[in-house]
Amino acid sequence: MTKVRVTKTFSFEMAHALYGYDGPCKNIHGHTYYLSVTVIGEPLQNAKHPKNGMVIDFSELKKIVTECVVEDADHALVLNARSPHNKIPGLKKHFDKIVFTEYQPTCENLLLGFKNKVEKKLPPQIKLFSMKLQETPSSFAEWHSTDN
Repeated sequence: MTKVRVTKTFSFEMAHALYGYDGPCKNIHGHTYYLSVTVIGEPLQNAKHPKNGMVIDFSELKKIVTECVVEDADHALVLNARSPHNKIPGLKKHFDKIVFTEYQPTCENLLLGFKNKVEKKLPPQIKLFSMKLQETPSSFAEWHSTDN
């Protein structure tokens, strides 16, 4: 059987700061992120099944990525847990969505964190093929299964 790749793209607004960074991104700032998720599998070959011909229903992929990435990330402030930001008095009291990560929230690390979450939720016959996280119109990070 022939394998087919299926891709869905998501967008969300998120702010972050890079603790200890030597440039302007050490300050809290935001981006409109675009996350493309590509899965690979064999299209279902069952004429009696409503999903006949699909690798995965786009709505199922949307549900998975929305639940494990977009709902947590959209309009959140993401900070390194080792940064002094988590000691700012009243920070969590004044903001609803602050996420402290165990890693520096760079585009690359955010992408790997999202990859780990999505990969765990996919049906067993579907494999994560690649992900791309675009942080600005000209800057993005990519992960490909074939590189790993």
